[in-house]
Amino acid sequence: MTGTGSDPAPVPDRRATLLLPDPDATAAFAAWLAPRLGAGDTLLLHGDLGSGKTHFARALIGAMQRAAGQLPEEVPSPSFTLVQTYAAGETEIWHADLYRLHDAGEVVELGLGDAFGSALCLVEWPDRLGDEAPPDALHLRFAIDAVSPHNPDAPIPDAEPRRLSVWAGAPRHRQLIAAIAALAQGQPG
Repeated sequence: MTGTGSDPAPVPDRRATLLLPDPDATAAFAAWLAPRLGAGDTLLLHGDLGSGKTHFARALIGAMQRAAGQLPEEVPSPSFTLVQTYAAGETEIWHADLYRLHDAGEVVELGLGDAFGSALCLVEWPDRLGDEAPPDALHLRFAIDAVSPHNPDAPIPDAEPRRLSVWAGAPRHRQLIAAIAALAQGQPG
């Protein structure tokens, strides 16, 4: 199960796409996004295995901790623990990996429903949330983009850039999506 079939349809003016040519660009985007987020925000991280979801989450958590004057913690993948929590100043951060869940009812047992309202939540494999997914969440889909943006027929040697699509179903994210679209303006593709 890849989690690609149940993504909600984005509203056209609430979508942006960014090319992230390498892991450093992914980390730079996470650092750009970090000050724009806070308690009560939920990011649903879509994408196949190895697409960059956990790398992005690590970079975002580290950026938020640095901004709060803290040393960034080691951020292991929560694949086996399902949820890891962190603090960035007064902001609690929940990082969840729901890949191993088989039923949306298991989400309730994790306490994510309460965290959605009080913490910054980063959720990998959000399709497992079912009806528990917050309707105002920000969606980020990471996809390996194995072709050059300048010549779509030419593979990029020794690189695995990511194409990041960001969308939201709620109007409250309209400004953030517009800022991400503006950030992408200088990028080819």
